[in-house]
Amino acid sequence: MKTVIITGGNSGLGYHCAQQLALDPEWHIVLACRNSAKAETAIAKIKAATNTQQIESMILDLASLDSIRSFVREFRDCNLPPLKAIACNAGVQFIQRQTYTEDGFDTTFGVNHLGHFLLVNLLLKQLTAPARIVFVSSDTHDSSKTTGMPAPYWRDPELMAHPDRDPELKGKDIGTLGRTAYTTSKLCNVLCAYELDRRLQQQDTPSRSITVNVFNPGLMPGSGLASDYTATAKFVWNNILPILCKFVPNVNTMSAAGKALARLVTDPELENVTGKYFSGLKMMKSSAESDDEEKAEQLWSSSLKLTRLQRGETSL
Repeated sequence: MKTVIITGGNSGLGYHCAQQLALDPEWHIVLACRNSAKAETAIAKIKAATNTQQIESMILDLASLDSIRSFVREFRDCNLPPLKAIACNAGVQFIQRQTYTEDGFDTTFGVNHLGHFLLVNLLLKQLTAPARIVFVSSDTHDSSKTTGMPAPYWRDPELMAHPDRDPELKGKDIGTLGRTAYTTSKLCNVLCAYELDRRLQQQDTPSRSITVNVFNPGLMPGSGLASDYTATAKFVWNNILPILCKFVPNVNTMSAAGKALARLVTDPELENVTGKYFSGLKMMKSSAESDDEEKAEQLWSSSLKLTRLQRGETSL
């Protein structure tokens, strides 16, 4: 028996990944979610669909550094089967309002990047090698691709965390700011994953047996990512776009994307594959910008400061 943690596993991609993993009796699944009621509803549905009992939820709010540390302490004390995988799936996008985490960070950057950065670093000591870490990103991180989203806007990570301090953003509409924050956070996911992989591979320890990969699920209509959309946009997202999944390239059902994400956790053929970008089931090249090691190092160093990660809290 082995344990997998899935952030944001109560709905969308995370839910369908959990449901797929629940078909394998070797896995004990932890849904790490902010809303306990929604998590328990998801667990009941997965149990009914798969007949598994090896699934539970734990409270995790990625918008709170204290909650992340509390989650890790609780997980450490739970005496669960060895932790073998982490799926960093949870994500948010705000296009009608500027929001901040309880620690004062832009919520999109704080949840999508900083929260997962801290969570993974704190959990490294709990991972039992060989193990796998998967970061969910998006092709929207790549400015060379036509995604209908604005290109990522890379700058000092301190300004990503505190966009109100960035003079370049003055006067821009909130919709563009929100979408840009999202694509930038997805770039950060790839940069962070690659930098983590490099640091793990430099370790002369079992940490070298921990793989780190990135997953692009494609466009998934019906997922919770549209929670901050207008009423009309939500209707299209939830009712019209799902019909197009069979006809439009790179538009996927959540079920298909969930199975592809689960494959990165379980497929024996990927046991030694690390530092790669997967679009669905296919290994692809990520953007040229995501290979920039100088940016990755800058992001890592700034993230250490922003999350107040202390030496000794992580195995790196």
